[in-house]
Amino acid sequence: MTLPPRFIPYKINQPENILNRLFGLSLTWQVTLGYLAVMLLLPILAMFQKATSTTPTEFLAIATSPIALTTYDVTFLTAMLTALMNGFFGTLIAWVFVRYDFPGKRIIDATIDLPFALPTTVAGLTLATVYSENGWIGSLLEPMGIKVSFTRLGISVVMIFISLPFVVRTVQPVLQEMDRNIEEAAWSLGASQLQTFWRVILPSLMPAILTGVALGFSRAVGEYGSTVIIASNTPFKDLIAPVLIFQRLEQYDFVGATVIGTVLLIISLVILLGINLLQAWGRKYDKA
Repeated sequence: MTLPPRFIPYKINQPENILNRLFGLSLTWQVTLGYLAVMLLLPILAMFQKATSTTPTEFLAIATSPIALTTYDVTFLTAMLTALMNGFFGTLIAWVFVRYDFPGKRIIDATIDLPFALPTTVAGLTLATVYSENGWIGSLLEPMGIKVSFTRLGISVVMIFISLPFVVRTVQPVLQEMDRNIEEAAWSLGASQLQTFWRVILPSLMPAILTGVALGFSRAVGEYGSTVIIASNTPFKDLIAPVLIFQRLEQYDFVGATVIGTVLLIISLVILLGINLLQAWGRKYDKA
């Protein structure tokens, strides 16, 4: 007696199966690699090739010049601090949107995406006006000796503004899909609300929080349109690296601009790699 063949259902929800059925495995890989090569790899290789057209001594001299080192400090340190700040407040905002209902919730929720749609120059002009000495917020801070516009603090405000949606929109879906029964089980076992959040909720949210922080950091590092308006762009004070690159291009110093851009790329990749390693460690720790 022969047994009937085993029935293996086709998983329609897996996109790789659909692509393989339509194009075939080899064609799918070719299209994917070709698109990544044209849109990502080739421009990066071209930048490295232009940067390495100089001698190692010239490359090091441009990359480590005093003005370049100052812009690295302003750019990366400010971007990292603002990304971490948004990691906390963005998670808090996502928590309020998911767990509470209040009047005007949909309107406020929609405004979170405003930095995505608003042109960066408009955002910089608006924030520079609001936080100026005669602005709505700046006039309140002026008596306390706090100056925002045309300072490094103004750059921080802009980076917070443009990177906040990344954390909120990354954490919010995870909170919506989280099972509330797990929290109730922790409460029934005697855990307090703080212990439940710290040991049950936060480990599940941490990968999403780190992803939002990484996206916000990347967005802040490459921001130009809004920061160039709200900052005074004074060397050794609040000049950021993207503005320095643009200034080198205006001076037809293409090699110098490419060298600084290459340094930005390398430092950003190293920091993002560290964040990804933290994410992997967090998932491994959560499973353990």
